[in-house]
Amino acid sequence: MKRYKIAWLPGDGVGVEVLEATRIVFDKLNFNAEYIHGDIGWDFWCKEGDALPQRTIDLLGNVDAAMFGAITSKPVKQAEEELIPELKGKGLIYRSPIVRMRQLFDLYICLRPCKAYPGNPLNIKDDIDMVVFRENTEDMYCGVEFNPVPQKLSDTLMELSKPFERFGKLNNDEYAVSCKINTKKGSERIIRAAFEFAKNANRKKVTIVHKANVVRATDGLFFDIAKEVAKEYPEIAWDDANIDAMTMWMLKNPNNYDVMVAPNLYGDIISDLAAQMVGGLGFGCSGNIGSKLAVFEPSHGSAPKYTGLYKVNPIATILAGKMMLEWLGEIDMAKRLEAATAEVIKEGKVRTYDMGGSNTTLEMGQAIADKL
Repeated sequence: MKRYKIAWLPGDGVGVEVLEATRIVFDKLNFNAEYIHGDIGWDFWCKEGDALPQRTIDLLGNVDAAMFGAITSKPVKQAEEELIPELKGKGLIYRSPIVRMRQLFDLYICLRPCKAYPGNPLNIKDDIDMVVFRENTEDMYCGVEFNPVPQKLSDTLMELSKPFERFGKLNNDEYAVSCKINTKKGSERIIRAAFEFAKNANRKKVTIVHKANVVRATDGLFFDIAKEVAKEYPEIAWDDANIDAMTMWMLKNPNNYDVMVAPNLYGDIISDLAAQMVGGLGFGCSGNIGSKLAVFEPSHGSAPKYTGLYKVNPIATILAGKMMLEWLGEIDMAKRLEAATAEVIKEGKVRTYDMGGSNTTLEMGQAIADKL
């Protein structure tokens, strides 16, 4: 039986606690793994000026997969203020380590299944089963941003873009620019991944989410490529929706949606909405998947106000663990883990605060382990 090398990245706040609960379940499954701790998060930014140290990057290049807890992110100015004195004034700029990780290792698929498990009192409906494919490396999250805006960039935009003229007349520190960059390659491969998933999982439809009627260049490129890829999958029905309308239709008719694919920002929005429809971020599992590495996580943050209370629901992280098992090919283990989780939810005897109960993070993990 293969022994896996798993990078274990607790991060900040409740990330430590939800991974602790997940480890209880993995141990009960007899998952044969070496868990290797990796430093990541706010503490390392403050003390070292790097929330994703090189030693952790090196670790991620030598493992089979990774489990990630949560990180704290703060605005640039506040991040600068919280550096140790020796690092202040050195031009260090905070960047989200999970975004860097996605880009460094080309984890271009953000896969977020959103499934309503019967018995969950937080479900909007009990038969929701949607899967979001979110492009993970470009779009509004590409990290190309300017504040203040360099004069050279302002002059170039004044020359090339008539609509920009009203901004270019402002002082350079009176506005900011964030670039939305979509590529043909990035768009094609996430759209193809969504259609391949639909084909292999016997899903019936793919919905392309965009705003091409207004954001004509970048979203227009994404939508045009989607229409071409869709032709290669005649057995899969497809439709499209603008991002704003999508948030309305998902709530009104959730059963009309099966697999959804979107650029980075829109995918982030609809996956959080879909997660809330099936219980909230305590149920929002996520996989960052590339060709050689995959990193699995809950989609919630570090929840500083709950740190140390062992209050947060670990089911999102445990289901992310199920996704990791699937990615590694441990399909039987993954099925057992999901069945045990579903049984605990259905029974309703163990519930964390978000579900109306008073059980702790570790008690929920133990209850799922007991079902195994």
